[in-house]
Amino acid sequence: MSKPIVAIVGRPNVGKSMLFNKLTGQRLAIVEDTPGVTRDRIYAPCEWLGQEFMLVDTGGIEPFSDDVILSQMRRQAQLAIDKADVIILVTDLRSGVTATDQEVASILLKSQKPLVLCVNKCDRVGDPPPEFYEFYNLGLGDPIAVSAVHGHGTGDLLDWCVAHFPAPSEQEDEGEVINVAIIGKPNVGKSSLVNRIAGEERTIVSEIAGTTRDATDTEIDNAHGRYLFIDTAGIRRRSRVTDSIEHFSVLRAYMAVDRAQVCVIMIDATEGFTEQDSKIAGYAHEQGKGCIVAVNKWDAVEDKNDRTMQEFQKKLEQDFSFMSYVPFVFFSAKTGQRVDNLFPLINQVAANNAMRITTGALNDLLAHATARVQPPSDKGKRLKIYYITQPSACPPSFVCFVNSKELFHFSYQRYLENQIRESFGLSGTPVRIIARERGESS
Repeated sequence: MSKPIVAIVGRPNVGKSMLFNKLTGQRLAIVEDTPGVTRDRIYAPCEWLGQEFMLVDTGGIEPFSDDVILSQMRRQAQLAIDKADVIILVTDLRSGVTATDQEVASILLKSQKPLVLCVNKCDRVGDPPPEFYEFYNLGLGDPIAVSAVHGHGTGDLLDWCVAHFPAPSEQEDEGEVINVAIIGKPNVGKSSLVNRIAGEERTIVSEIAGTTRDATDTEIDNAHGRYLFIDTAGIRRRSRVTDSIEHFSVLRAYMAVDRAQVCVIMIDATEGFTEQDSKIAGYAHEQGKGCIVAVNKWDAVEDKNDRTMQEFQKKLEQDFSFMSYVPFVFFSAKTGQRVDNLFPLINQVAANNAMRITTGALNDLLAHATARVQPPSDKGKRLKIYYITQPSACPPSFVCFVNSKELFHFSYQRYLENQIRESFGLSGTPVRIIARERGESS
């Protein structure tokens, strides 16, 4: 069953992101006393009185601005309004009713959606101040006094929203959702890929580095399955992260990796592999996420022949030698060429990352592997691996019970890992091998 959608809209700096964070109970949206910090639509699940719904934060609407970024922010907000079941218009008590508030209210009235007026920054407990009643002039009915900082009035606001949700409709079970984080340097085409997959301008795309600031979620349901694509801000070297907003953007990108099952590491085909790509990929690897290297802008590569892709991949395999398990896909987010090839890979990598193998099958493999290549010895003492088991998945982790951890050299661990990968097809996911001596506590 699809969840109702509640959109938070208003002019810049009225406290929309602060309210969004308060209602979701998480610091998902970046809050900064600077207009235009939130740019894309940010989605998060929310619950009130047993009713689940999706809450959407939007960038501030500037109806009279011709700025490129601001106009795209306005378009993003309009898309949120079009898809919403209920709209919260946030205003600022301290500023009073402005011409922009009146224009935004006029835009919202045309949508003919259930609309509630939230007067934010009513931080004092008790009866609202006299200036509160000025907001009746917007013609949107009874305003609700709210303090996004302290939480006052948020219950009344949610009560109103829930009361105006559409009647639930019966739908078949939608199946499991795969969380996919799109990560990479700035301007490699992450937002373009999300927009191509979604079939709409889900995130703002610009040649200006740093356009995407928040980690934005996009739900996709197609013939391949159900996915939640998380577009992230480009991750730069720390030395180049100069302002506090970008600092929080980078933190959000790492948080997006943490909640993903699969990470799509995007590479610009016109630039090739860089040191920063290895750091981004390394973080995903360390967190045990399924990984895919996606080479974007393949259409922009000049003088291609039938061996260009093969040679490019061979070079990337050397660059990503620390992630030898990772599969590669080449496409163009701009033209859509080969983008569909991404979905079967995501499904495969997600399944491999969550794979569980029986102890019996593992020990059959162990017997075969140790017979093929004898375990190492030192000073007459040979390594014995008594048995192997898998205690956890995501990533697949295997515990080998041995007579001596010191004898369990890295090279032999790598050999066993390769045997496990070959036997069970664990491409696209890290594998953990843990040595434990008998009697050693976990």
